[in-house]
Amino acid sequence: MKKFTLIKIFSFVSLLSILFSQMVVQTGCANIIPPEGGARDSLPPLLTKATPQNNSRNFTGDRINLSFDEYIDIDNPQQNMIISPVPRNTPNVKRNLNTLIVKLRDSLEANTTYSINFANSIKDVNEGNIMKNFTYVFSTGSYIDSLQLNGRVVLAETGDTDSTLTIMLHKTGEDSALRKERPRYIAKLDGKGRFNFKNLPPGTYYIYALKDEGGSYLYLDEKRTFAFANSPVTTGQPDSVILYAYSNQNAPATHSTSTVSPSRNQPRTSADKRLKVQTSLEGGKQDLLEKFVFKFETPLKNFDSTKIRLTTDSTFIPVNGYHWEFDSTMKTATLLYQWKEKTLYNFILEKEFATDTLGQQLLKGDTLSFSTKATAEYGKLSLRFRNLDLSKNPVLQFVQNNAVIKSFPLTSEVLTQPLFLPGEYNLRILYDNNKNGKWDPGEFFGKHLQPELVKPLERKINVRPNWSDEIQIAL
Repeated sequence: MKKFTLIKIFSFVSLLSILFSQMVVQTGCANIIPPEGGARDSLPPLLTKATPQNNSRNFTGDRINLSFDEYIDIDNPQQNMIISPVPRNTPNVKRNLNTLIVKLRDSLEANTTYSINFANSIKDVNEGNIMKNFTYVFSTGSYIDSLQLNGRVVLAETGDTDSTLTIMLHKTGEDSALRKERPRYIAKLDGKGRFNFKNLPPGTYYIYALKDEGGSYLYLDEKRTFAFANSPVTTGQPDSVILYAYSNQNAPATHSTSTVSPSRNQPRTSADKRLKVQTSLEGGKQDLLEKFVFKFETPLKNFDSTKIRLTTDSTFIPVNGYHWEFDSTMKTATLLYQWKEKTLYNFILEKEFATDTLGQQLLKGDTLSFSTKATAEYGKLSLRFRNLDLSKNPVLQFVQNNAVIKSFPLTSEVLTQPLFLPGEYNLRILYDNNKNGKWDPGEFFGKHLQPELVKPLERKINVRPNWSDEIQIAL
C-alpha cells in the first residue's frame, strides 16, 4: 500500500515537470503581467454622515462635521461658499481625510433658517471629481423656512449674461444701505444668468445684482456692473424677477491716480519733440462711409487750418467744401467732407499746422497721400422689419466681435443702405428712450433711472461686396 502511494506521488510530480517544461519551451520565458485596474473613478464624494444631521431643527452648536465615503479636498471655500443669512464673520472650514469641519464664528439668531452652499468647492482627492452645489441647512427654531425667489439678470447694453454677478437681498430700501450695509441674503448666477434663493422666510426685500470684488457686497464704484429692481419683491411670489444690469463708465472715479512727470534733467531727443499723431486710415485707404480723423497723443494748443491743405490727384488740385471739428479733449480732429470713390487725395502739411500743449510740432513739412475705396467694394442692404414698435425709438445696431460697428435710428419698417461695408454682422435693437442714438446706462443713487434696453436679434446677416441683399426680419 505504501509503495503504491509513492508511485502515485512520483507520477504526479513527473507530470507537473513535463507541463512546466512545455510552458517554458512554448513561451521562451515567463512574462509578469500586472493585474488590470478597474474603471476610472468618475463619481463625486458622497456624504455618509452629518453631525448635526442636515435639515436639523433647534440647532444650538457652533460646529458641523460632514463625513464622506472617500478622502476629500476643498477648493477656496472662503470665496466659493454661499452662506445665508450673510454672516459678519465667515466660518472657518478645514478638512481631515474624509471629513469636512465647519466652525461657526457668529452668534446665531433665534428662529432662523441657515444654509451653507458649498458650490463646487468639495472634490475627491484622487480624481478631483466635484460634488456640485451641496447645501447644508439647519434652523435655530422648530421649522425650516422653505420659500423661494427666482429670476434672471440680463446685461442691458448687449442682452447677454454675466454669470459672475452676485444677487443681493436687502431688508431696507434706503440707497445708502448699498454703501454701508451687507445684504441679508446672496445668491450666484448660473451660466444662463438665472438665480434661485431657497429656504427664505416670508418677507419683502429689495433686490440688486452686483459685480462684487473682495466679498464686501457694497456698491462703492458706479463703474462696476450693477442692477436694481424698480420695486421690492416678496418671497414665494410665482413670477420671476428680471434685472437689467449696466455699468456707468462715465461715473466719477472713486480713487485718484497720479502721473509721473519726466525728469527735468533728462535730455529730450528729437523724436520726443516731434508731434505724435495717428490717422484713421486702414491700409492706406479711406472708407467712403467714414470720416477722416487725426488722433493726437497730446492735446492741441493750436491748429492752423490754413497750413493744412486737402488736394486731389497727382497734380495736387485743391479741394474745397470741407471743414474740421474737434472733440472736447482737443486730441481728435475730424474732417467733414463727402468723399468720391476711387480717388487719390493728399494732405499737404506744413510744419506748424498743429502745436500740442508741450509745444511739439512736426519736424518738417510732410505730405500724406491716400486713395478712397470703390463703390464696388460695398454691398447694398435692404432690411424689412415685422412687428417693429416705432414708439420705442428703435435703433438698429450692427455688431462684430461684441462691438457696435454701425447703428441707424429706425423711422419706418424698412432700412435701405446703398453702400454698406461687407462682412458678417449680428443685429441688436436698442430702445432709445432719450433719442440720442446711443445706449445710455442707468443711474441709481437719487434717481433710480433704469438703463436703456438692447434686444439681440437671432438673425445674422452677411453683406457681400457688389451685391444687393433684401432681408426680412421678424421681431
